[in-house]
Amino acid sequence: MDSDTGLDADDEEALGHPSGDDVIHRLISDELGDPVAELMRQSRRAQELWRKRAHPHEGLRERKRRLTRQLISDAATSMFVSRGFDNVKVSEVAERVGVSEKTVYNYFPTKEALVLDRADESLDQLAQALRARRPAESLTDVVVRALEADTHDFDETPDELIQFVPKFAEMIDGTPALRAAWLELHDRVAKVARDELAVQAGVDPSDPEPTAAGRALAGLAVVAFESRVRHIVGGLRGQALREAVSDDLERAARLLEVGLWSFGLLARGAKAKGQAVQAAKAADEARVQVVKALKQARAAWSEVHRHRRDG
Repeated sequence: MDSDTGLDADDEEALGHPSGDDVIHRLISDELGDPVAELMRQSRRAQELWRKRAHPHEGLRERKRRLTRQLISDAATSMFVSRGFDNVKVSEVAERVGVSEKTVYNYFPTKEALVLDRADESLDQLAQALRARRPAESLTDVVVRALEADTHDFDETPDELIQFVPKFAEMIDGTPALRAAWLELHDRVAKVARDELAVQAGVDPSDPEPTAAGRALAGLAVVAFESRVRHIVGGLRGQALREAVSDDLERAARLLEVGLWSFGLLARGAKAKGQAVQAAKAADEARVQVVKALKQARAAWSEVHRHRRDG
């Protein structure tokens, strides 16, 4: 038994047990009120049903760890929204949740990660989508599809909780540490896209083309988030909200498509850049040979003409 947490040392996922959900429910109720706490519980259960359908072979231990991580994140986010990010210590989160501070850091390497808790999963999904891209498939189509697939959990969230998304955005914008973490996250998105595109094109990741393409594609994630916040403030919910965000994404993607199409040409050959250079050199050599042959032909014709004249 861990004296700091009251949990078995080999089972720090105990919050994944139904009683753990009750602990977090009471915490959120204290911070944000009973209605919000109940809605968040319903949202977690709806998300869990979707997760089971999407990942039917998930193991029990993996499921417990995932649930524990989600519960800690929900509790921390509730405390941050209620009191302000800078006014809550990680040790306070741990105490309220009923685990040690070390356990919290086992799941979240930084305080900011408690808020941006799905960053790594989203990055993995984007990388997998780019790796699975078909040769003729648009880069923007791939990223838009990945961003839309990343909204499954969001779609399961009750409309009454959607109103907290703008508050979440305000908390990020108004907290320097969170703002820095948010910008660093988008830098990571750009680098993931850059590296995957460079591998496909057979070029150096530091080359201008994959760097610019990665930055442009990462911008679509910014468009998706800011569009969602704007339309929520405007009163949209449910299907109308999803369609409005999707439309904004498509508009942004169309703007990028022309420039990224040329990168697609580069990506079609593993060594397209080198091949283009070699082709240019071959063309120059061929031109030299043609000029040389023309000179030889002209000299031969002059010699024939001279013999006819002298003869």
